[in-house]
Amino acid sequence: METLLSNPSNVIEKEVGSGIVFKKYSDNLLNSPEVLLKRVMDIILSSIFLLFVGIWLFPLIGLLIKIDSKGPVFYRQLRDGQYNNKFLCLKFRTMTFDPTANFEQARKGDPRITKIGAFLRRTSIDELPQLVNVLIGDMSIVGPRPHAVEMNQDFERRYRNYNFRHLVKPGITGLAQAKGFRGEIKVDYDMKSRLKLDLFYIEKWSVGFDVMIIFFTLRDIIFKSENAY
Repeated sequence: METLLSNPSNVIEKEVGSGIVFKKYSDNLLNSPEVLLKRVMDIILSSIFLLFVGIWLFPLIGLLIKIDSKGPVFYRQLRDGQYNNKFLCLKFRTMTFDPTANFEQARKGDPRITKIGAFLRRTSIDELPQLVNVLIGDMSIVGPRPHAVEMNQDFERRYRNYNFRHLVKPGITGLAQAKGFRGEIKVDYDMKSRLKLDLFYIEKWSVGFDVMIIFFTLRDIIFKSENAY
């Protein structure tokens, strides 16, 4: 059977919203009967966390953010989701608040990152509000990480097959992150490696694969990846 990686040209172009995306007629993560199970798992896991942990953890983190610096608790950024449909991705604010600033990637030692923000980014706690995105269906717990719209516009021009990542819902974590590719995208190797792993995930997806990625992501967080900043 032809796959996304063995024959990436076997797609049809489809106009969705404001961007061209690609829909393949046969793909594990689009046509597998396990897709419903993936959605059920997303709903159950995100609901359990938000009800039993988020209900007390989010207010606590919000208080620490407010004490540490002026500005809102949450940071909302427009990102491309499945089929390039735009959505507002939620995060805890980890940088000084400047509503007039243009988009710029966070980098190691970035002076914009607050004290509490450094801790939240290092532990990936800043990503936890995205469980709300998962619950409402914008994201999945596991999938290719969504990039800012400004970055996508650049990457689409520079990297062949980049838009294939948008065949599926973006994730809070993905195979690339489980393999240690986190933080700033500095050189072509960083993005090409992430793209290769994202496409491999889309082709080989299974519920068991998702569980493995979650496990390795947690291990990476616990042992403090040097790329988490």
